[in-house]
This record gives sequence, structure tokens and C-alpha cells, in this order.
Amino acid sequence: MKTLIVYAHPEPKSLNGSLKDLAVSTLENAGHEVRVSDLYAMSWKAVVDGADYGPDASRPLKVVRDSGRAFNAGTLTPDVLAEQEKLLWADSVIFQFPLWWYTMPAILKGWVDRVFTHRFAYGVGEHSDTTYGERYGEGTLAGRKAMLSVTIGGLEPHYAARGVNGPIDDLLFPIQHGILHYPGIEVLPPFVLYGTDRMAGEDYPDVAKAWEERLLTLESTEPIAFRRQNSGDYEIPSLHLKEGLELAGRTGFGLHVRG
Repeated sequence: MKTLIVYAHPEPKSLNGSLKDLAVSTLENAGHEVRVSDLYAMSWKAVVDGADYGPDASRPLKVVRDSGRAFNAGTLTPDVLAEQEKLLWADSVIFQFPLWWYTMPAILKGWVDRVFTHRFAYGVGEHSDTTYGERYGEGTLAGRKAMLSVTIGGLEPHYAARGVNGPIDDLLFPIQHGILHYPGIEVLPPFVLYGTDRMAGEDYPDVAKAWEERLLTLESTEPIAFRRQNSGDYEIPSLHLKEGLELAGRTGFGLHVRG
């Protein structure tokens, strides 16, 4: 298996840094190939601008159109092209990051903004009466798996169904469904560590053991059963879930998960 780790934390000696290093050693010792995109170490440029698209940037800038034209022409900047190549190389992708203000760090969102260009991660496939593009289960990155490894300072009950911060599945839905499932990736259940601001050194061996177990079962873990857009579950072109397919009482984000 070939795994790309996209790592977003500014401190190499942080818990996130330790989890990243452990992922590399565990997977390599199991015979897997591993590449790492350490965004802070790379001084990753987090903002989209016309420089990303070279001669294909228009004035005024039109990010969707210009990024797609630059992708087709091969004129995206070398750093973006390198990350797209890593994604195409990988069988699985691990995103290692802390939950900051209910989402990923800005540098990681900037990686998504710049790397997931038009004609690469979206805007592909046929649009017709029966198909609304290749997305949500289809697309350029179909056949790959991804998993979020997330550290959270707050306690687990704060992120439960009735927790004040909201359910963790809801908080991660925009990333797992909207960023990863959208271009075709199968999303594995996340590895979430709670209360990390209070974690002591003696707690780490148990954390490391649990993380190693998850890493060694990446290939056999069942993905989250997100509905595929073009599987017949949705009306086209409204993209509303067909009546009667949801479980009794299920609403909101949960509608888009089978079973």
C-alpha cells in the first residue's frame, strides 16, 4: 500500500508530530511506501491567487475557470502539481491535524484550496438527466481511501450527541463528506483523540498502541457508508434524497449515510 500523510502542525515535538512519525514508522515497518507532506516545514503557501495559474490567470481572476484551464494546460505551479501527483500515487491518505476552531488549521485548508483544482478534484464527468457530474463517490480520486487523525483539546462528552460543541461526526462532516468523498475518496472512520490538552506523558503508550492498531487495519477497515450521488438515491437535478430512503427519525447530515 502507498500512503500519503498530509501533516499540519507547527511544532515537530507536538503530539501531532509524534503521531505522524509513528504512522511513518509503523507503515514502513509493515512494508508500505509512505510519503509525507509536512505543510509547515514546506512553508506551504495557503492562499489562492493568480500566481497559482501562471499564464492562465485571468483579470479579473476567476478561480474555478482559471484553475481548470491551468490544470488542463499543465501550468499550475510546481508545488501544486507535486501534491496532485502525490494524491494520484497514493492508495490511502492520512490527514494529521489538531481541531482548531471546529475545523482544520488554515494551512491545511489552504492546501485543499490550492491542490483540489477544477478539472482535478471537481468539475469532471458528464452532466445529464441521469448524471450530475462525477462526484460524491466518483471522480478523479476514486479508488483511494482517506482517514482523518484529529487531536482535540476538549473532553469527549463535549463532542457527544448532546454535547455543547456538537457531535464530532457533524463537525467532521464538511471535511469527510464535502472535501474527501466529493472527489471520489472512500472515507474511513476517523481516529480522534480527546482531552489532549490534559494528556500526560504516561498516557502516550496507550495512545500509540491504539494508533498503531488503526494503521495496521487501514486496508481492512470499512469506510463510512456515504451515499453515492449517482447511485439512484438522489433525484437529479435537484439532488434531494428520495423519500423513504432515510431511517426513521434521521435528519441533517445523517441522511447522507446509508444504514
